[in-house]
Amino acid sequence: MKYAENILETIGNTPLVKLNVLTKELPCLVLSKYETFNPGNSVKDRMALQMIKDAEADGRLKPGGTIIEGTSGNTGMGLALAAVIKGYKCIFVMADKQSKEKIDILRAVGAEVVVCPTDVEPDDPRSYYSVSKRLGEETPNSWYVNQYDNPSNCKAHFLSTGPEIWEQTAGKITHFVVGVGTGGTISGVGSYLKMKAKEAGTTVKIWGIDTYGSVFKKYHETGVFDEKEIYPYITEGIGEDILPLNVNFGVIDGFTKVTDKDAAVYTQRLAKEEGMFLGNSAGAAIKGLLQLKEHFTKDDVVVVLFHDHGSRYVGKMFNDEWMKAQGFIE
Repeated sequence: MKYAENILETIGNTPLVKLNVLTKELPCLVLSKYETFNPGNSVKDRMALQMIKDAEADGRLKPGGTIIEGTSGNTGMGLALAAVIKGYKCIFVMADKQSKEKIDILRAVGAEVVVCPTDVEPDDPRSYYSVSKRLGEETPNSWYVNQYDNPSNCKAHFLSTGPEIWEQTAGKITHFVVGVGTGGTISGVGSYLKMKAKEAGTTVKIWGIDTYGSVFKKYHETGVFDEKEIYPYITEGIGEDILPLNVNFGVIDGFTKVTDKDAAVYTQRLAKEEGMFLGNSAGAAIKGLLQLKEHFTKDDVVVVLFHDHGSRYVGKMFNDEWMKAQGFIE
């Protein structure tokens, strides 16, 4: 008989799925690394489990402890599933721009959720960075995860996502495209793919998808952290108003920025034209990929990673009333 011992054993080994309709103008083969097949429906299950394993191993997370983290939802889900199996409590801190579905889903798996205002500086005591740090200091027998600066985040993708993509493309991948938030996915996968390509005598280009209101693109191109670039945006799960330690800018070849409107519209188009019911960052990723079209040739194999599931955005990007209210559709 073949079965998993528990739900955590089903993390990883997600499929590569070809895109056919939205990419028909491109000369290359475009494959999506379809991370919604993880049990928490997102790529973040991988690093959540790795961060917990490493914290257990070095004693930061002790039996019966409380896991505390600031999350846009998906990392929280991965941590919550592992906590259920391993017997930990969870407190998650979220910004109020995140979808109601994300907050409800975390509560459904037994987590306590604290909601903070989005439109404050990162060092404001009300920000979700500050509140999660404070709870980590105040809560007895707790572990503050800090996915932004936790090296286990990158490590998870270097050990699992990167090798899967290399193997699934038989080493033929030429470009990897992914939205950048904490930086763990792009840096971990990118480091692995560049290492393997060098060994094979080939090259892989690593492209990050950023959003307007985030600092990544300008910082990568100029080395300047420009606070004038920072303003509130609607796109969820990518972009930052800080520079997480997990963003390895040396591995990234370039960034392209996608508007809130384009990200939302292409999230709907993925569902209606490719049958891919995905989250907001997937819309940003596919539009960003199309913006990079002049970088691709007919022999290229491009892999774009799709982070999470559309069920988390039913009240937003998949709700035409909400889309009209934002001015994204007529």
